[in-house]
Formats: sequence, structure tokens, C-alpha cells
Amino acid sequence: MEAVQERPHASTDTIIEVVRRDLGEVSHQAVYDVLRALTTAGLLRRIQPSGSVARYESRVGDNHHHVVCRSCGAIADVDCAVDQTPCLTASDDHGYVIDEAEVVYWGTCPQCTAGSGVPDQTTTDPSTDQRRRRT
Repeated sequence: MEAVQERPHASTDTIIEVVRRDLGEVSHQAVYDVLRALTTAGLLRRIQPSGSVARYESRVGDNHHHVVCRSCGAIADVDCAVDQTPCLTASDDHGYVIDEAEVVYWGTCPQCTAGSGVPDQTTTDPSTDQRRRRT
């Protein structure tokens, strides 16, 4: 849980690296099993933007969304546009009882737009899954 809290939007491989750094040898399967159990219990959220591996975050239950950089793959949280959950009101629910909506915004992060290609301190570098701090 701590590994995910330290690195929001981290991939399973990154979480395995962090757990092994902190606890020593741990099997891939053990980490996969714990991630699945924590996700099933509602303590973690699994996201998988198109073209990306599965990623995990501990921010759950607040109807937030994500923005993904098309250039470097950085991911950041985006709060719902208003205090209510308008995205849960579909134009046609086809009889479904809708309880969650997954919205992913796509664009170019400020660093890629400026040409640096380095995600800022609020995003995750997809090549290392680590949050970078600007210096």
C-alpha cells in the first residue's frame, strides 16, 4: 500500500521494485495477489489508459479522472469538473444502473509542449513510474 501511495499511477513492475527495496525478495505473484486483493477491497484503484500497462493509485472513492500526455505518457489526477457527478448521468443508460464513469483526458503536458519532455512534480514519468521533482 505504501509503495502505491509513494508513487501514484505506478505500474506493477515499479511497485515490485519498491517492495523489494523495502522488504527484500518478494515474488511477482505475491505482489500481483496483494494488488488484486487491495483493488477488490476498494483500497486501491487500477487504471489502464489506452496503450499503457495497468497502473495503481490509492486515491479512491472521489470520482476523479486522469489526464495523460500523448508525448511522454505522464499521468496526473483531475478532479471532477463540478461538485456533483454529472458524468454519471448518461444520455442513454440502456437500462444500466451506472455507479462509476471513467474519464481520461488526453493532451500534451506543459513540459512536452515547452519541448523539455520532462514531467513536472505533479506527474509520473512512465519510463520509470517515479514522480520527478523539478530542480
